[in-house]
Amino acid sequence: MPLTTACVVRLGVNNQTMALDQKLVATITEILGPNGVITDAGDMAPYLHEERGLAESSADLVARPANTSEVSEVVRACAASKTPIVPVGGSTGLVGGTLASGGVLLATDRLIKIIEVDALNNTMTVEAGCILAELQNAAAEQNCLFPLSLGAEGSCRIGGNLSTNAGGVGVLRYGNTRDLVLGLEVVLPSGEIWDGLSALRKDNTGYDLKQLFIGAEGTLGIITKAVLKLFPAPRTTITVMAALPELEAILKLFDATRQLCGDRLTAFELISRIGVELGMAHIPGVIDPFEAEHPYYALIELTSPRENDDLRSEIETVLEKAFEANIVTDAVFAESDAQRQELWKIREEIPAAQTREGGSIKHDISVPVSQTVAFITAASKQVSDALPGIRPCPFGHIGDGNIHFNLTQPEAMTKADFMAQAEEFTRIVYDLVVEMKGSISAEHGIGAFKREELEHYASATKINLMRSIKQALDPENLMNPGKVVS
Repeated sequence: MPLTTACVVRLGVNNQTMALDQKLVATITEILGPNGVITDAGDMAPYLHEERGLAESSADLVARPANTSEVSEVVRACAASKTPIVPVGGSTGLVGGTLASGGVLLATDRLIKIIEVDALNNTMTVEAGCILAELQNAAAEQNCLFPLSLGAEGSCRIGGNLSTNAGGVGVLRYGNTRDLVLGLEVVLPSGEIWDGLSALRKDNTGYDLKQLFIGAEGTLGIITKAVLKLFPAPRTTITVMAALPELEAILKLFDATRQLCGDRLTAFELISRIGVELGMAHIPGVIDPFEAEHPYYALIELTSPRENDDLRSEIETVLEKAFEANIVTDAVFAESDAQRQELWKIREEIPAAQTREGGSIKHDISVPVSQTVAFITAASKQVSDALPGIRPCPFGHIGDGNIHFNLTQPEAMTKADFMAQAEEFTRIVYDLVVEMKGSISAEHGIGAFKREELEHYASATKINLMRSIKQALDPENLMNPGKVVS
């Protein structure tokens, strides 16, 4: 059952809250010093933030280690006293992955060193608490690109991105976060440190252990450092927003763009008309770049590491043919970086605009790219049949099959009444996703909110395998309990 209203989620050992033994408080304070420990409720509040306001979190202590050795010592102390420990980064997750019910929150906000940028090897070695945007900037200073990019990049931390296998707008060309990692350093639930900080692209010495921890949401260990892949920095960028006469046109345009532009196609995003309207209504700076209204739009971006690469001619060729075939009805090019940011703002602010409009039941799903239009069409009909007046707002990464199929409350309905039906609509959407051989979580993870949904839809074999791995590494269930798998 998804969590849809504010509640206290019991996530500690055996799902019970607990108060810390004062000996443990003293031990952690001795390890970290007084500046590394927070116990005041007001000072702890930012670390207990849940992005969507769906649940309350509580902790007895926030530990703020400054290096891997301190992380290890804190985890050892918690393991010895069988105290649950919840890692927390930028608190920007959307599935309750950092919720706690007592115990220790371990914050990574002091692990902020960029250890090395090796431009020749195209790698960057960093600590887990680094802000994503700062890593992008550090790479750019060396004429490199770290391509992970998402709406929260100004506040999310790379450890959280790794732990959730974050997606973002560059997946089409560069892959998910797990595709951008060469090595990790991880503190295990016992407090042991696994040093897997390899900067090698070829290393065939047994199991690829780093993949256990990427996407595990801190349930198997705490990521403290990472070696990340870099790429040549783009020197030419073309951004265009194309207006479409109908939803069915989006895949035709995508296929034509991909066929002609190849790997220069970096992003291909779907925006629906309601997304534009909600943005204009609630977000300052969101403007409609077209004179007329259109039902759907494609936000397309091409990049090249070559200066003065004629990307515009390529996409113009695609658009000319699309106009002739009635696939596209209008298009707007970004003629400056400011205009590029204006176009991306339309896309990036859709979730915030939905929240300000009222109740929003959000679904982060994926289906095969070829099934995206069929999914949106069928899902929209099914939810509209169940509740006339409901406003589907599909948007997202059409090029990799990841659709944010969010439902906005009917105009005549209260938020409370609408959100009370969240479970019903989630079941409608997820049943269809599974029928289309898709995933109920494309890029946000499982956390606490989707754990029961995962157990409902996944095979018994998959769940048992996950539980076996969890039991092997964390037999006392102390590391971020209550997340991903029970």
